Amino acid sequence: MRSDMHVRQGRSEPGPEIWIRGPEPLPEEPSPSPAVATPRRFSWVGVHGGAGVTTLATVYGGQDCGRGWPGPADPRSVLLVARTHAAGLAAALGALELFRRGEAPHGLDLDAVVLVADAPGRLPRALAERVKVIGSVIDVYRVPWVPAWRLGELGGQRPREAAALARLTGHSR
Repeated sequence: MRSDMHVRQGRSEPGPEIWIRGPEPLPEEPSPSPAVATPRRFSWVGVHGGAGVTTLATVYGGQDCGRGWPGPADPRSVLLVARTHAAGLAAALGALELFRRGEAPHGLDLDAVVLVADAPGRLPRALAERVKVIGSVIDVYRVPWVPAWRLGELGGQRPREAAALARLTGHSR
């Protein structure tokens, strides 16, 4: 054995020599705790009046920006909101065009378009085609007609048809 391979364990007085073979193991790292998912924060921006921004912000969290752009203290991630009627879909396409041309305020990140049903039932073919056009440009989340929301009852179960939106916002139950 080589005499230059000994280490004294922090004592000032002479003590026994400790021989080291190979590298000294590092102390074990504490196991990482499971990640706690916090809901992602969004700014809800309506592309027309009556789009449902206030309801969605109440149900799914985030900042209700009404029809205005997020302010400096608001989340920079934007969810555009429109109804599924012809005027709403046209307004959504117009807002997407603003982002495409770089005319939206600097620093905003457009995450998706949220389309809220304007009536119960299926969309007419012409409107469904417009939804496909929007979906070819950006992610689209659909929210069905919810009679309870019309009555102002926002505390109940979120619609299962909007489960993907609940996951996106971190508010899935």
